[in-house]
Amino acid sequence: MATGKHIVITGSTKGIGYGLAEHFLRRGCSVTVSGRGLEAASQAAARLRSKVEAANVLALACDVTDSVQVQQLWDRSVAHFGKVDMWVNNAGWSGNEGMVWERPAAEVASVIATNVIGTVFGAQTAMRGMLTQGFGAVYNMEGMGSDGRKHVGLTMYGTSKYGVHYFSESLALEAKGMPVIVGSLRPGMVITGMITERYKDRPADWERVKKIFNIIAERPETVTPWLVEAMLANRKNGAILSFSSPWKLMWKFATSPFVKRDLFTSEQV
Repeated sequence: MATGKHIVITGSTKGIGYGLAEHFLRRGCSVTVSGRGLEAASQAAARLRSKVEAANVLALACDVTDSVQVQQLWDRSVAHFGKVDMWVNNAGWSGNEGMVWERPAAEVASVIATNVIGTVFGAQTAMRGMLTQGFGAVYNMEGMGSDGRKHVGLTMYGTSKYGVHYFSESLALEAKGMPVIVGSLRPGMVITGMITERYKDRPADWERVKKIFNIIAERPETVTPWLVEAMLANRKNGAILSFSSPWKLMWKFATSPFVKRDLFTSEQV
């Protein structure tokens, strides 16, 4: 069923962002696909246009750590589609795995800037525009660390996502009673390049962790349709839309001896 809504998704050239874009389009929405570079955004848009109504896809470049570019992302999306019904702050990256004291200063700054400052700039821009137009929804992508759990070697990423969680809750409080709702997305463990690239030079570690990933993780095409449907249905300000849960995780471990999965080939076994 077509919705007629227009969605802007930052960091949507691959992974979860791309999966969100594809399912929103399949639900009859129009989507602005964006990434740091126009080439990547254009290539992602071309793949999407081969599957859905081509006129419903706009490709734009946006570095979310630059507030001017974020504002341009809003302005050009509105100029093209007339409105923005939903803004999804998805752009982010984990940095390389390693102890805090081992991480280069530039990498630390980039992780915090992309995940935290980029989310703040996106939310600021979307809130201003949506309050002016009188409607809309802003969703921020949480991740490992949002719930306070720790993962050795990914401290800066977890710190940034804990910050996103605080920011989302506080922003929802500030938006209370206004015509814009604020929510958070928790996709759980999803196999994307952000995860696999960390192990490209560590084959032994990869073989070890792959066994765990095959139990607890999911592919983007499993998670993103659920998130899209949850966002389209949600009317509650401050909602946390979580694909995973402790019960689901317990069930995966309990059934793992009987249900063998391989998330890293074209088919599950």
